[in-house]
Formats: sequence, C-alpha cells, structure tokens
Amino acid sequence: MKYTTSFLALLLLFGCKSADSDPNIIFIVVDDLGWADITPNWPDTFYETPNLDRLAKMGVRFSQAYSAHPVCSPTRAALMTGKHPNRVGITDWIPGSDPFADERPLSTPGINHNLALEEVTIAERVKEKGYDTYFVGKWHLGEEPDFWPENQGFDVNIGGWSAGAPQLSDGKYGGYFSPYGNPRLEDGPEGEFLTNRLMDESLELIRASDHNPFLLYLSFYTVHTPIQAVPHLIEKFRRKREDLGEIADHQAVKQEGEGITQIAQTNAEYASMVAAMDEQIGRLLDELESSGKMENTWIVFTSDNGGLSTRYNQGGPTANGPLRAGKGWCYEGGIRVPLIIAGPGVLAGPVVDHPVVSMDLFATAEELANLEVTAQDGKSLLGLLRGQEIEENDIFWHYPHYHGSAWKPGSAIRSGNWKLIYTYEDQKISLYELAQDEGETTDLALVYPEIAEVLLDAIHEKMEDTGGKYPTWRKEEEGEATFFNR
Repeated sequence: MKYTTSFLALLLLFGCKSADSDPNIIFIVVDDLGWADITPNWPDTFYETPNLDRLAKMGVRFSQAYSAHPVCSPTRAALMTGKHPNRVGITDWIPGSDPFADERPLSTPGINHNLALEEVTIAERVKEKGYDTYFVGKWHLGEEPDFWPENQGFDVNIGGWSAGAPQLSDGKYGGYFSPYGNPRLEDGPEGEFLTNRLMDESLELIRASDHNPFLLYLSFYTVHTPIQAVPHLIEKFRRKREDLGEIADHQAVKQEGEGITQIAQTNAEYASMVAAMDEQIGRLLDELESSGKMENTWIVFTSDNGGLSTRYNQGGPTANGPLRAGKGWCYEGGIRVPLIIAGPGVLAGPVVDHPVVSMDLFATAEELANLEVTAQDGKSLLGLLRGQEIEENDIFWHYPHYHGSAWKPGSAIRSGNWKLIYTYEDQKISLYELAQDEGETTDLALVYPEIAEVLLDAIHEKMEDTGGKYPTWRKEEEGEATFFNR
C-alpha cells in the first residue's frame, strides 16, 4: 500500500473525538459523477470544483475508490446494506429495461424491484445508537412506497421515491426545475433548481439537530440526465468551451465495442451542473463551520458509478479522463468514482491509493457510530484514515445484463494491480495490469495465462459466495450456458 502524502499528521486523527460522543455522519452521493469530473482527482478537468478541493484538503482522498456496480441501483443497495449487489438481488438499475431483449443471444436474470425490508440499512444500524436519520434526494431502491426511505430506517424522507432521475413530462414537470412531479418533494417556486433545494432542506435538518447525533444521507439527483443548464453558470462555461476551439472537437469520441465513448470534456451544460453541485457543497461546509458542528461531523463524499461517457449512438455528456469507457461498463471509467472522507482530527489532505469499494463505507459508518462492524462484504476504512496498513481484498463486479451504454453481460475482478474482465456472450477473457495501464489499453491474457486462470477461478468463487446469477442462452437448442471456458 502506498500513500502520496505523509501520514505523520494523522497520528492525531481521533484527538478531537470524545469517548462518550457519537459523531454526526453525512453521506453525500452524487449521481453519475465520474472520477475525472472533480479537480482533486483530475486537475485537467474542464469542470470547476473548488469546494471539493476544499473538502479534499480537509480530509482524505481515495484515488482508487470503486462503486459496487457500473450502474446506480445496485451500488445504492450496497451502500445501504454493506452487501454485494448479488446478495440483495439487485444487479441492474430498477426496473431495468432492454428494448432489444428478444434479439439478444443471452437471457438475463431477473432482479428485485425493491430493496427488501428484511435488509438492515445503515439508517437502521445507527438508530440503535439513538441517531436521528434523514434522507434527502434520490432513492431508486423501490418501485412501491412501502419500500421507500421512510420504511427503511429514515425518520425523514425528502425527495426519495421510485424514479431514478428528475421528471420531464410534456411541459408539466421541469426536470431539475420546479415543478418536480415528485410525491416526496413539494414543488418550490417555478424555476427553483433541484440541487439547491435539496441542500436547502439538508441545512434545515442540520440546524434543527441539536439533541441527538444525526445521519444525513444526501443523495443528489445531479448529474444524471436530463442535462439542463444552470442559468447563473451556463454562460461562463459556454465561453470556456469556446476558448477550447477546435482542440475540443478533434477526435472527441472513439469506438467502444458497439458503443461510442466521449473522450473530451466539452459539455458546458454538464459543467454548469457540476459547478452548481460544488456550490452546494460549499454551503454545507460553511454551515458546519459557522455552527461549530464540523468539530463532531464526518463527511463521506462519493458517487454511485462512473461518469456517463459511453452510449450506443453517441458519446455521453462527460469523459472519464485517462480511464476507459464509462457508466454501464466494468472498465475503470464505469466503476472508479470520487471518494473523499473528512472528519474530526483529519489534517491536510492525504491521498490513499488503496483500492476500496462502496460496501466499505457502510462498515466505516458503523465504526464511526461506535457499532460493531456487520457489513458482510465491506471493511471499515478507519485504519487507513489512521495511516495504518489494512488488508487489501479482491474487488468483484457482476453485471449480467445488457445496458444502453452498449455493455454486454459480464463480470470483473481486481486483485492487487491485476484486473480481469469476462464477458459471457463471447466468453472473452481480458487481463490488465492497472499500475502500468490504468486506461486498460493492453490485454495481457495471452501473455499471463496463469494469472488469468487464477482470477477466472476467483470470479467463479465470488459468484458462488454471493449467490450471483448467470445469464442463460435464449434459444433452447443451444442448451445450458457453459461459461469460464469449462
């Protein structure tokens, strides 16, 4: 394990934490925010995130953090439960859709359309310690109201329901601008911007929390489509886009399988949405500092999957810097995400390159709340935050569905710096060495067949351990699917 900044300062990590005081915990989950969308991760980004720079300097930035899955609902389930998406039966976005299903050679497994009430969420865990629990923003873990946040351990639910994106409907609903058409969020004044409104609601909850520790789970809808310009920011980024001139247009996309990947960040509307989100992070930090609550509050900032850069007929609204592909794919661009953790006693912005994954954040929150760690597939990161060595576990992804990004059913595993991707339709094995090739440009499966074999066996074992479901051949005459070249 390597650190890019000295950890001597972290010896005082918990110096500000009282032994009899449970800290406040704030999760901030941004939808579809790519690893290269923020300046702390990629200084060359077209976007501007000065408040995330500020947060990174206050806390610890993880340079190799991963989502549990390449799309939203499975990762959100993993964050909520500390379990791999396979274990909760949510391996695609809810409810999932494939307009070409009847033409596919593989039939994909069904998924649960609701996070089961039997699952123990992070809200239910911290309530055992007397926490007040607040959910604000995107849920997307249940089609039915009985499975929405207020029935999953949250005392308050503002904005969380079945939909995974702001609603546009024949002029009746305005997407990111009120009216919202959201049954768990009252409409604001016409033209009110959703990202700002969610922070308004969050700050009101924080100000009212003076007696018990609180868990605030702020789940922004931004920067998911529809991409809509933020009025007070758009002209700035349109001018910035013009300044790029022809450079931005030159080879701005490339082929990825049957899809097209955007490889240059040039979308001014998207940039305005990133900047608006960053402005709201600034408001949160200002409130915590001015109220004195920062001294006993932990902030966990992350995303649910990589940036949307790859689609069938055109590139997406963002690009993922040096990383390959984007949302929907098990390449790095689809699963590597921002992660910054700040809290009492953390000093001066160290960077950790130890690979971590969404389920680890559940375990970390449990330990922050002075609870026994029960996350089935995650480990607490507090040891890393203390500057200690912790065991590096393999990270495993399973996406057995087709996706609008042109992804086809497959699985992947990272072990050390080795990463293997296996696709079921063509039974292809691809092997990459990430330390030298984070862009996954050179397939080494034929060069190191013994490593590929070990990792292929590891995927099979992970599938058995987590109860993963395989796709099957659609035509009966083709028989049962036989994978892993066995």
